Amino acid sequence: MTDARLTLADVFAARRRLDGRIARTALVPSPSLAERVGVPVHLKLEQRQITGSFKLRGATNALLALSEDARARGVVAASTGNHGRALAHAARKAGVRCVVCMSRLVPGNKVEGIRRLGAEIRIVGRSQDDAQKEVDRLVAEESLTMLPPFDHPDIIAGQGTLGLELVEDCPELETVLVPLSGGGLIAGVALAVKTAKPDARVVGISMARGAAMHASLMAGRPVAVEELPTLADSLGGGIGLGNRWTFRMVRELVDEIVLLDEAEIAAAVRHAYWQEQEVVEGAAAVGIGALLAGKVRPHGPAVAVLSGRNIDMSLHQRLIAGEDVQLDATAG
Repeated sequence: MTDARLTLADVFAARRRLDGRIARTALVPSPSLAERVGVPVHLKLEQRQITGSFKLRGATNALLALSEDARARGVVAASTGNHGRALAHAARKAGVRCVVCMSRLVPGNKVEGIRRLGAEIRIVGRSQDDAQKEVDRLVAEESLTMLPPFDHPDIIAGQGTLGLELVEDCPELETVLVPLSGGGLIAGVALAVKTAKPDARVVGISMARGAAMHASLMAGRPVAVEELPTLADSLGGGIGLGNRWTFRMVRELVDEIVLLDEAEIAAAVRHAYWQEQEVVEGAAAVGIGALLAGKVRPHGPAVAVLSGRNIDMSLHQRLIAGEDVQLDATAG
């Protein structure tokens, strides 16, 4: 880990860099969830970014922060789908070569979405760690610049701009529920929210199957976990044994981590569609799932971040119809 620290000034610098390049997404009330938990609940509709997820913030900020020389060499990243799509979009806008490395667990719809944006695709192995080995090779052999999906200061600062919007649009918020994977989103959001509101609770929500950040925090250091098929596929992958930024920030800034089983994730996707009229992927629905399951019980105004919509629509149709989807059917 590094001794350097991100500050709110870095998040505001990211906001200036992103001005006009991303959407300021809506924050809307959820009467159905408010009735369920007894306090006001709002949904941050980050799935409405042009690439379908919050990842556009960090990827665009990090790419724009690169030197001209680094951009000229091109960029590369490992991804479970959404970061790759965001980086491909930002790179195409900037005229920069982009290579995205993914494992065979990444759903086909996410792979094709990245390919359509003009990125070069490399499918390697069955885990994010396998994909990262290909990234490392390309950095060494072709001098590409790595922009990882979460463990990078400019990525975290970009995601933190979402937190700025939360405290501006809902100054009374007391609890924020944030999907948790490698920690880039929750680290940035927690930095912004807790700087403005130190007493606010930031809760990370992940899946029970292969939650790497949770396992690492329990161990007191970054650890490897087996990557398993899950309805929350965007939350898969490790945090990197050499994690330099997000492990420490999550440990210091996040108040609680909650894990959901597959049935709870499926119920959340269904609720988002039938009650909120929102199409979201499993990873994006976990905040809703935690409230529905009673695993988070806020005592004041709460916000659940809906982080992405890039779900295979045939899978979505099966989920909202109430089908008990078998996990191997989600492996992609």
